[in-house]
Amino acid sequence: MPSHAADVARLRGRLAALADVLRIDEARQRHVELSADAAAPGLWDDPVRARGVTTELSRVEAQVARVDRIVGTLDDLEVLDELAAEADDEDSAAEVTAGLVGVEAELERLELAALLSGEHDASDAIVSIHAGEGGVDAMDWTQMLQRMYLRWSEDHGFATEVFDESWGEEAGLKSTTFEVRGADAYGWLSAEHGVHRLVRISPFDSQARRQTSFALVDVVPVLPEVDEEVEVADEDLRVDVYRSSGPGGQSVNTTDSAVRITHLPTGIVVSCQNEKSQHQNKAAALRVLKAKLAELERQRRADQLDELRGGKRNVGFGSQIRSYVLQPYQLVKDLRSEYETGNVQAVLSGDLDELLGAELRRRARAAR
Repeated sequence: MPSHAADVARLRGRLAALADVLRIDEARQRHVELSADAAAPGLWDDPVRARGVTTELSRVEAQVARVDRIVGTLDDLEVLDELAAEADDEDSAAEVTAGLVGVEAELERLELAALLSGEHDASDAIVSIHAGEGGVDAMDWTQMLQRMYLRWSEDHGFATEVFDESWGEEAGLKSTTFEVRGADAYGWLSAEHGVHRLVRISPFDSQARRQTSFALVDVVPVLPEVDEEVEVADEDLRVDVYRSSGPGGQSVNTTDSAVRITHLPTGIVVSCQNEKSQHQNKAAALRVLKAKLAELERQRRADQLDELRGGKRNVGFGSQIRSYVLQPYQLVKDLRSEYETGNVQAVLSGDLDELLGAELRRRARAAR
């Protein structure tokens, strides 16, 4: 029975190199410091600092645990490989082979995580999706994209919270805003910022004609509250309250608890209707607004506002970053990285890792 010792050694070396890049030794020390801070009496006397400590602790803990989990898996596979060789056990050898394939995939994902070194890549993300050209098909497409990202988030253990859904009159969503919370959520999802194009036979066309529709995906990081707060003057805000509603206009709330905030100087509008009280909805909407204003300012400083923001981009033909074709053939193609796959249904069900990875690698090459 051939040994897999060389493969195990190769993967250990690859993991050691990644641990250096990710500064895991520093992360272990930081974990000790944060654990002490989190256990200190009176931590929650300052709620803003306490949230900052616990958020960073959770992120560092997950990073260290991920590397330790791979080390443990390799240790187990090494022992199993030795036993398989001694006993000439084909089943155990096959188990080792499958385990090494799994470790290889995990290391590839860890290598991608090493590319997430931007200022806010480790932050949570706020995702907004807006229907563009295409009428009711574009609204249906907006809902399909929301489902795709929520499933991707669930598959990767990220927590999500939907802040707002503006339903179309016939079907789908005119717009939606939700938060994705987890390690490097913004770093991963920033690859999705832009216009997404869908080509299919319209389920809303009685003549079953092919329809092209568009939706804009806007992704901004959630700023830690311990950072410098974005100042928003009360006189710059118009706050409207209204009753929450679900699909088809059915009332889901009998009080005016939903909140819409308009930032008058920029025209940015954010809404939240999914919390139980008007106060909670207003607080959530303000958090989304501040994140969007911070992103707007960062992009203005970088002199890339027109290129990066959806507000001044035509959400229609010629502006897409990715195309999803269901008819007359099956293909998803990212126009930036040129990555493509024929498994459209898997992508729409949340299998985005290859697309995200291709874009992150393209960015890394462009930055060299």
